[in-house]
Amino acid sequence: MAQGKTAGLVLMAAGVIVLLLAGLYIGSGLASGELQAAGAVLGLGLCGILPLLVLGGAGFYLYQQGQAEASAMSDVRRKQRILGLIQSQGQASLEGLLLELKLTREQLTADIAELVQQGLFTGYIDWKKLIFYSSDAAKVGSVTCPNCGGTRETVGKGVVACPYCGASLFIPAS
Repeated sequence: MAQGKTAGLVLMAAGVIVLLLAGLYIGSGLASGELQAAGAVLGLGLCGILPLLVLGGAGFYLYQQGQAEASAMSDVRRKQRILGLIQSQGQASLEGLLLELKLTREQLTADIAELVQQGLFTGYIDWKKLIFYSSDAAKVGSVTCPNCGGTRETVGKGVVACPYCGASLFIPAS
């Protein structure tokens, strides 16, 4: 991840260094009288500004790509942590997850939904107790609510709410 950002910074710095060196060399030629103004402008454009634009542009692109990759990896690590916290004990309180991960309720719910869609998490949340429960797919995918034992309608994809206890059941996409 850091390689793209580092390479980008190195290329941008190289572009600036090339511009400075070209400026010093051309400036010394002007000062000594060996170079005329028209040649200095052409030399500075071709040997200083053009390399700065090419190297700086490529460096900026690599830096941006590196930041995007770092952000994506941060999201993956956060979701792995959510999954680990719930599955390690079989349950986790909603408040505990929100405090530990420093997320809003909407962010946590969205992350859980993505984990369900990717088939990485099955379970349910008891909204009265505000606790996430990890369950095996067979238990959650049945017609019986794993929280209250009530019968519910055939489950679809995604999230299904139990009509008796209000638990949200997270069903993986098949």
